[in-house]
Amino acid sequence: MRNLLILGAGTAGTIMANRLYPTLDSDKWQITIVDQDEKHYYQPGFLFIPFGIYSKRDVIKPKRDYLPAGINIIMSKIEIIEPEKNQIKLESGKILPYDILIIATGSRIHPGETEGMKGDGWHKNIFDFYTIEGATALANYLKYWEGGKMVLNITEMPIKCPVAPLEFVFLADWWFTEQGIRDKVEITFATPLPGAFTKPKASKLLGDFLDNKSINLAPEFGIESVDSSVNKIISFDGKELDYDLLVTIPTNMGDELIERSDMGDELNFIPTDPNTLQSKNYENIFIIGDATDLPSSKAGSVAHFQSEVLDKNILRFIDKRPLLPHFDGHANCFIESGFGKGILIDFNYDIEPLPGKFPLPGIGPFSLLQETKANHWGKMMFRWVYWNLLLKGAEMPIEAQMNMAGKRR
Repeated sequence: MRNLLILGAGTAGTIMANRLYPTLDSDKWQITIVDQDEKHYYQPGFLFIPFGIYSKRDVIKPKRDYLPAGINIIMSKIEIIEPEKNQIKLESGKILPYDILIIATGSRIHPGETEGMKGDGWHKNIFDFYTIEGATALANYLKYWEGGKMVLNITEMPIKCPVAPLEFVFLADWWFTEQGIRDKVEITFATPLPGAFTKPKASKLLGDFLDNKSINLAPEFGIESVDSSVNKIISFDGKELDYDLLVTIPTNMGDELIERSDMGDELNFIPTDPNTLQSKNYENIFIIGDATDLPSSKAGSVAHFQSEVLDKNILRFIDKRPLLPHFDGHANCFIESGFGKGILIDFNYDIEPLPGKFPLPGIGPFSLLQETKANHWGKMMFRWVYWNLLLKGAEMPIEAQMNMAGKRR
């Protein structure tokens, strides 16, 4: 019996388990998935918790409910990956050998990487919303906040779901309006990027949205430290921003397991072939989702598109066939813009977001690079799609490769 081992039962690992289980010969292959947490988090939902749109119950379900019954599930911390020996070691000391390894260990925030961020203000008037703890603490804080200076700060790129910080300030603009205190809140969006987003055309559009909503943009703000004693963030070049409420997206890093195993870069992301998803250093190791060092977005839609390519490449690797270089960096993101509307962008490594209709050319129902009510409902519908289709590896009406049909240059 040969062993295919998946590390991580989050979005990417769960999708791969569901795609591979019906395909691999169970008389020849044992699929094992290892994770240390029994809970599966719908991470896109964390954005909505501070504003009372979702609760914890809406974003947490048991991981085992979404994994195939015929695979081997191990809930344990992993001590180390030993690629030269084709094995991993669990915290208990147990050794798990593998013939093929899929690493889907994701990424996490590391607020301790920024001086002063986890000081006296942490989860008092400094919050993240990329963890369930941060999102729920911020929700409780906003219930009673009466206004002041709110700064949203992105520490450095890459981050999970690059549009989420923009969505947060858009929703904050709506939320404070609903609470009748928008005129008492000054919102600033501080980013290390030269504009609102990574792609120039989308950055221009989204920057205009910030301006129209009276949200200040502080570009090229590379945060060096937080001084919670005087409620300031300070950049490397000496610029300062005052805050009463700081909402931060701390440094995102790959799992500490990758550092212990000496397999990643300085942020613990693993060198990955950008088109085949094979490890650049070990031919029988493949990486998917946020664990890669790829310049694609770290988002659930990307993990889904990657899975369609990786599924085929795993089978081709087993059959000793050349791998398909078919992953093109495709990302598809709904951007909640507040007041019951949203924006949709669709892009890849080489092509910026373009206007048009999606997914049906000329029909939609969603509009690219436009703010519409349909896009808002697409965003809200995605939670059902995530739990019922995406995690289960179901076929979706969106191709893994970016399709130019219906787009206007």
